[in-house]
Amino acid sequence: MRNWITAAAVIVAGTATAAGPAAAQSGEASKGQRVFNTQCKSCHTVEKDGAQVTGPNLHGLFGRKAGTSAGYAYSDAMKNSGIVWDETTLAEYNRDPKGKVPGTKMLYNGVKNAGQLADLIAYLKEATK
Repeated sequence: MRNWITAAAVIVAGTATAAGPAAAQSGEASKGQRVFNTQCKSCHTVEKDGAQVTGPNLHGLFGRKAGTSAGYAYSDAMKNSGIVWDETTLAEYNRDPKGKVPGTKMLYNGVKNAGQLADLIAYLKEATK
């Protein structure tokens, strides 16, 4: 019994950190806005009724199924990814977009710095409500 409990604890702990350090870190939205403005804003907007640019408008992002924002022509890969956006899936995707969704139209190589990634997600969580 003890071994089973220990094994279960290891599995749960591993699951909690499987997305990597950014998902586990708490970011700062103000710093994340700077990351967004320098690395994301040329392709994405976050405002309600904001334009679809090179990439989709991100308003209402959290809890939305990937590839479903009205008015944007997503790749089949994104539409069929099965992703529902939350802190973990955003961390995984924004760390390595092409690795997470092979065939995505997103040309960006990702945010490699875990702190910047956590900050970006904190910003998106606030700005896309």
